[in-house]
Amino acid sequence: MAEPPSSRISGFHRHVLSERQDRLCSHFELTDEAQAFLRGEVGLPLSDLDRMSENVVGAAVLPLSVALNFRVDGRDVPMPMAVEEPSIVAAASNAARLVRITGGFRGEADDAVMTAQVQLDDVPNPAAAAEALGLEKDRIVEVANAAIPRMVERGGGCRDAEVRLLDEELGMVVVHLYVDVQDAMGANLVDTVAEAVGPWVLDRVGGRLGLRILSNLPLRRMVRVSCRVSDDALGGEEVADGIHRASRFAEKDIFRAVTHNKGIMNAVDAVAVAMGQDWRSIEAGAHAYAALGGGYGPLATWRRADGGLDGRLEMPMAVATVGGSTRAHPAVRSAFELMRPSGAKELAVCLGAAGLACNLAALKALAGEGIQQGHMRLHRRKTEAAEARPESGHGEQEGPRRS
Repeated sequence: MAEPPSSRISGFHRHVLSERQDRLCSHFELTDEAQAFLRGEVGLPLSDLDRMSENVVGAAVLPLSVALNFRVDGRDVPMPMAVEEPSIVAAASNAARLVRITGGFRGEADDAVMTAQVQLDDVPNPAAAAEALGLEKDRIVEVANAAIPRMVERGGGCRDAEVRLLDEELGMVVVHLYVDVQDAMGANLVDTVAEAVGPWVLDRVGGRLGLRILSNLPLRRMVRVSCRVSDDALGGEEVADGIHRASRFAEKDIFRAVTHNKGIMNAVDAVAVAMGQDWRSIEAGAHAYAALGGGYGPLATWRRADGGLDGRLEMPMAVATVGGSTRAHPAVRSAFELMRPSGAKELAVCLGAAGLACNLAALKALAGEGIQQGHMRLHRRKTEAAEARPESGHGEQEGPRRS
């Protein structure tokens, strides 16, 4: 797969819409189908939308934007974003430009291992039952894989099983199944596995069969992204120190941490929606991961380094490049054509990079001019379209507009 050209298009935002479309289509050599969609020449018929969902009565449309300047693992990546808030796109583009100076974002993603759960209640002698099932882990994996032969043929399948005793008094035992779903999100597939394994474990230990479904906390499907940004790029040591202090604040205080993470998810969700991903699953997993251990902490942190800051983000990331909505909608197909991820692991890293970029932009604004000055400068464009529009500020959507 050929790499796209540079994601650094100076002054992109200064052009009118038609000129931005022309430059983007030419710069990234988009297909005729993608060009026609971006220019509004084709759309998705309501009849197609009616097949996608329930009780369809129309279409709710979000702007499809592109955040520029991203360099991820040595590759220039135009970052599609479906979002109504202009400051999110501007913030991500601006922060990516600063990080680009020192080499861009680096990341790694785990194999696409999803977690399915099988619940048993009222299990007689639950401690002994849990121990017995643990000894049959290999057999449980065999039963799981028998339910998904085509995935096994493609190189995926159940990799491991784990047994947890949740409540001895209630006789509640839960079996975890860890399934490699390759480039899929994998929800339906792991549900199939859980449904197949449920009766088998029930037959072994007794009790009552409960839920058989995936968990949206896939701790074996994590993404880790890091970057370095220099003091000079940020505007000096004082700003860098302020970002470091703001990061410590989020690590110490739940009230700050949730807003810190909301700023990250601004970008993660925007890219996820553009790429046809289950952003609700990503949100649920992110906040659950932030709360592991009984507290609630930041998904990204910043530390002072020699002449700059080191940023790091870690979170669960269940995304797909096949199945679901990844090819059903022309907007999603166009977004894939822009980003061109090689698979689900690279897509996960790109989403993580977008989140870390927006986090940097937020903390830089807080440490510098403050939130409102940059945010409201972009917000005026929306208020001009409707004089009496409710205020939309719900947290961190900051960053000066610059592509």
